[in-house]
This record gives sequence, structure tokens and C-alpha cells, in this order.
Amino acid sequence: MFKKVRTRFAPSPTGYMHIGNLRTALYAFLIARKNKGDFILRIEDTDCKRKVEGAEDLIYKSLKEAGLFWDEGPDLGGNYGPYVQSQRMHLFKDYALKLVEAKKAYRCFCNKERLDRIKNLQMAAKEPPKYDGHCKHLTEEEINEKLKNNEPYVIRQRMPQIGVTEFCDEVFGKVSVKNSELEDQILIKSDGMPTYNFANVIDDHLMEISHVVRGSEYLSSTPKYNLLYEAFSWDIPKYIHCSPVMKNKTQKLSKRHGDETFEDLLNLGYLPQAVVNYIALLGWSPKGEREIFSLDELIDVFDVSGICKSPAIFDIKKLAAINAKYIRNMSDEEFLKRATPFLNKAFSRDVDEKILVEILKQRTENFKDLEEQLDFIEKLPSYDTDLFVSKKMKTTKEGSLEVLKKVLEVVKNIKDFSLNSVHDAVCSLVEELGVKNGVVFWPLRVALSGKQFTPGGGLELCVLLGREESISRLEKAIEKLS
Repeated sequence: MFKKVRTRFAPSPTGYMHIGNLRTALYAFLIARKNKGDFILRIEDTDCKRKVEGAEDLIYKSLKEAGLFWDEGPDLGGNYGPYVQSQRMHLFKDYALKLVEAKKAYRCFCNKERLDRIKNLQMAAKEPPKYDGHCKHLTEEEINEKLKNNEPYVIRQRMPQIGVTEFCDEVFGKVSVKNSELEDQILIKSDGMPTYNFANVIDDHLMEISHVVRGSEYLSSTPKYNLLYEAFSWDIPKYIHCSPVMKNKTQKLSKRHGDETFEDLLNLGYLPQAVVNYIALLGWSPKGEREIFSLDELIDVFDVSGICKSPAIFDIKKLAAINAKYIRNMSDEEFLKRATPFLNKAFSRDVDEKILVEILKQRTENFKDLEEQLDFIEKLPSYDTDLFVSKKMKTTKEGSLEVLKKVLEVVKNIKDFSLNSVHDAVCSLVEELGVKNGVVFWPLRVALSGKQFTPGGGLELCVLLGREESISRLEKAIEKLS
């Protein structure tokens, strides 16, 4: 039996971290930390065609930004290395040959032409394509002759033909497969390289992985894995298969189809801790109604029994709502620090930072949106005077013109240009005119921003822009409406 809980995250360096991959890493991390175990990072880089330069560094960066720090890995080392699959190539064929000696695997010399012919015949007969086991009946003499002639071969797993292979998944429960349905899968390819399935089993065993977290698409392959463990008389790990993260009811979330990666979400202004919080809830249900958890709190409450069988649908609106809650819990200093790179893209004008934080912090769902929301600060955009007309506020162009003339005089006479002073002065005007707030505030907002909707109202915008800029914009609006 396993001495302690050890989980692993074994990504391929093929680009940015997609959401499903990060969720796998998160669940593996939480299981390890919950049980005082080890979380291992292993890089599976043997698929040269899909390997992307610099992707390994992106994996490190993404995991660190998410707070998922590993105990062993390529950069840290450990007692079970190397932790990069391409550096372990000397191991796999030796294990495959042990299975050949034990009659649990065999050399297959079938060429592509024969395999294609068999596949076409099976498909014509409406049978599922499957290797017919031709080479497992070769005699020793026939095998030796082919080896002597240097005929290329693969090594296939010898599957039992009768009985059932069963295993218990922590999410899906008991899974049974008839052995007669299992194909003699390839373990070692003709170039000597291991297949993904075989290398995974060998590496997981040698690294003493006790819990394997992966996508539910591997459920059908798991009986083959277990037969390999049994062939070597090795302990079988616990399996946690997770249903996919979906874009909608029919489409998987996929970075190949342009869906956001973890890095994309950070660039869009979502906080890493909010993204991790949301990803935890994609297919896992905590007990109770609570949905906001720090990473340490997730470690405390996470339980595999809460993982759902059904696919989870990624909802950007739900992520935004969670992100907004994290933003509201920030200190003003931290908020401004996080927002500044996005604010700098929106405007370069000096503004009252206190007012800026006051109007933004309670209204912000992600920082990227600030660029579009606040672009009017740098330069008043071109706008149509129809914006001054609002049925809800009961404003007209003519009425807005008269109101703005009076607001301009009020603003010019404010000595202490603070929010309290501006508020008192403009509200006194509202009272003097005997109208509802919106009759004054709506045209004031439009005049200062050229927009119907802004993060703050007209009073805040006045203070944010300052006396001179506010006066200038009010005069331009009056000119437009005249």
C-alpha cells in the first residue's frame, strides 16, 4: 500500500494553461494538501509535434500565479526524478520487455498496410475497429527470424479475452468493462518511444502516485491501466475522473477554439485567486451555500465526494461576480495598485485617486473593463446631443441646456472643489429648481463624459476631472445644445 498521499499534475508543454487543465492541477493540489501529502509536477514533453517553445516556463508561471506550489518537480528536484518525461526514455522499453518475458505483452510486426486492411474490413462489417491479435500467436522461431531480419515492431499489451475488469472511481463509482472489448494496446512504438498510456503507468508507479486526477475521457482507458498494474503486481492508485468543462451544453471549452486560458483571464483583469475560487466550483459542490473561499479555506473544505459527474459549464458572468466580491474586499491601496496598469491605458490625466477608488471599487467586476469605461477622462469623446434626452429622467435637450447653464455658474462659484462641496452646491440647485435629482444629474453626467453610463455619477466626475476641465466640458455641452 502507499505510504502517503502523493498526487501529480502532468501537463504537456503545448501552450497556455487552459481552464480544464488548471482545474485538474487544483484538485490534485487540494487532495495532497488536505491529506498532508505531496503534490508533484511532471512535464510530459514527448509529443514533439505539439511542443511549444517556452510553454514549460508558462506552466511554472501559471501554477505559481494560482498559488499551486509543488513539492517536487523539474526545477525543484526530488527523490523520484527526473521529472521531465523525455529524460526518462531509458526506463520504458525495459519495463515493456519484462511484460513480454512474462507473456503479458508481445511484439507485433504488422505493417501499416495490413492494419489498414483489417480496419477497413471491420468497418465494412460495421464492427468497431480493433487489432485482431495476429502477432500474439507467432511462435518463438517466427519471432526470432523477424528480429534477425530487423523487421520493425511495436510492443502490445496482451489483454485477457474472457472475464471482466472492474475498478472503482471516486466520482463515477464502479466501472466494469468486458475484457473481450479491450484492444491489445501499443505500449512501445516502432521507434522505441512509449505511448502516453504506458509511460503514465510507469511514471506514476515509480513516483509512488497514490491518487490520479484526470479527465473523464480516460475512464475507458483505465481498465487497461489497471491490467498493467496487475501484470507488474503493483499497487493501483485511487482514480478521480472529472467531467469536462464545457463552453455550452454541446461544446467543450478549448483553447484551440479560442476560449480563454488562465493567462487570458488574468490579462482581462480577473484576479488569480478569484479565478482559482471559481474553477474549484466548476464540477465541485461545497457543503452549504457559501461560494467564496481562499485557497487555504478550499484545502480545509475540499472533499472528493463533492465532485459531480455532470459536465460543468464555464460562465464568465459567474466568474465576474466572484471577481467583484474579491475586488470589494481589497484595501484601497491594493485596489489602486492592481487597477493602475489598466487605468494607465485609459488615461494619463492627473485625477483625484481617492475619488477614483471610491467610484470604481464597488462597481468593478474586472479591471480590463476600466479601460473602456474611463476613456472619457483623457479626452471627451464625440457624442450626439440625443444623449441628453432620457424618458426615465424626464430630460429634454431644451431643458438640459437651461440646467447646464445654471450648473456651470454653480461650479464656477465653488471654492473648495471637494466632493462634499460639489454635492452640496449642486443639490442646492436641484432644490432651488424644484426638480428631481435626475433632471440635473443626467445632463451633468453626459456633459462631462459624453456617455449615458459611467462608473460614477456627475458629482463624482466633476471632482475627478477637476474644476477647470469640468468647466470646459460644461461650456462645450452648452455650445452643442445651443
